[in-house]
Amino acid sequence: MNPSLDSLVHVNLGKSVYATLRDALAAGRFQPNDRLRIRELALQLGTSVTPVRDAMLQLVQEEALVLRSPRDFRVPVLSVARYLEIRALRLELEGLGAFEAAQRIDDATLADLERLLQANEDAIARHDLAAALQCNQAFHLGLAQAAGMPTLKRFVDHLWMQTAPLIAAGYASFSPDMRVGHHHAILVALRQRDGAAARRAIEQDILDGGTQMLAYVMRQERLHGAGGAEQHAEQDKEEHDKHDRH
Repeated sequence: MNPSLDSLVHVNLGKSVYATLRDALAAGRFQPNDRLRIRELALQLGTSVTPVRDAMLQLVQEEALVLRSPRDFRVPVLSVARYLEIRALRLELEGLGAFEAAQRIDDATLADLERLLQANEDAIARHDLAAALQCNQAFHLGLAQAAGMPTLKRFVDHLWMQTAPLIAAGYASFSPDMRVGHHHAILVALRQRDGAAARRAIEQDILDGGTQMLAYVMRQERLHGAGGAEQHAEQDKEEHDKHDRH
């Protein structure tokens, strides 16, 4: 194969693996502290280990994964302080995005958001939480996209990738309002071109869902805090050593 074409194939394969892993994280296929094994994922994806490792390193750069050792990639476990920081940033950025979207949104984009909300409700009705989570994320990112502020959308996407597994961990226990109720209010505000109402609705959406997520993070911090963290690290080392022997 021509070297330049070989390089192009490798780049495209890497992008495909990256997109697959990113979608899996967003859909809650992995939970906080889950370990992602390069060889296992390569077998599942039908590829070599190189594009998988490259994709995982890119996700580490985006803070969607953490690298504990050269072979130990994990889904992050957020501290309470880290989670509250991300939530505060989401409130500001997504609030601004909703406000601006209400001023700028066109009928086609509004129809796209309405379809995403309907798809989310359909997924919930058939108990397909993975699909529901993907629709939920797509709605939030679509709202940010509608603001016409590409930098804001990138920041929102970055924050979402850090919290997607956490949202997935709590989504099953969310009330109907926590899942989609505020999205209806957002759409009403967008139709009325009411930026203040759109901002309030997305902020309430983040805060209501955040109640469950904060409780989860606090439980995890109590479980793995201080002395518990050392024991957890030792268990991780034992698991790592056992895996290496096999």
